[in-house]
Amino acid sequence: MAIRLIFNPAEQPLAGCSKMWGCPDLPDALEYPTVSVEDGDETIEDPMTFVCQIRLADIAALDPEGRLPHEGMLYFFACLDHFFGNFDALASPGMGEWDSRYFRVLYSKQSDDLHPHRIVFDDGTPYGLPAESISFEHCPDKADGFKLLGKPFFDEIEDLFPGWTTLLQLDCDDRWNLLFYDMGMLVFLQQDGDIRCYLHSL
Repeated sequence: MAIRLIFNPAEQPLAGCSKMWGCPDLPDALEYPTVSVEDGDETIEDPMTFVCQIRLADIAALDPEGRLPHEGMLYFFACLDHFFGNFDALASPGMGEWDSRYFRVLYSKQSDDLHPHRIVFDDGTPYGLPAESISFEHCPDKADGFKLLGKPFFDEIEDLFPGWTTLLQLDCDDRWNLLFYDMGMLVFLQQDGDIRCYLHSL
């Protein structure tokens, strides 16, 4: 079975909790990931979009096989600006398998003494969407939507990565204005410590 992610808007910062969007709560040993992009004659370190953090103790009861650790925090970052409608984004990975510089998955065994890493624009506006809390429930292995574990919804991705585990599957969502081309999905996959990211659409 896979694990579905269920989201709810939150009024509190959700520090140290499982959450979608907002800002990550990182230990001192982890830095906020960036991607190097060329803007004319200048190289810019552009912050990736923080996707979510999973407090792994929250999913332990739904993962009796221990496919993921049951302690610590798992963090996902990716270059998503283009898919939120910013079509001038300098880092736009496109369809298919993404180069590793366009995404990052971080793990920390530490789940306390974490510090929020807020990214703001020059006018002080927070970068990214407001944080939403995440709850979890079982779902079929090949479910669509937002999920952990299981198999990719699209057979085409599973055919390209036979035997790989879905770490995280992201779907389109009108509420967030998140659109992966024509009803596509972005999937983080893992096998033997190797992590890939693949975007497929109808």
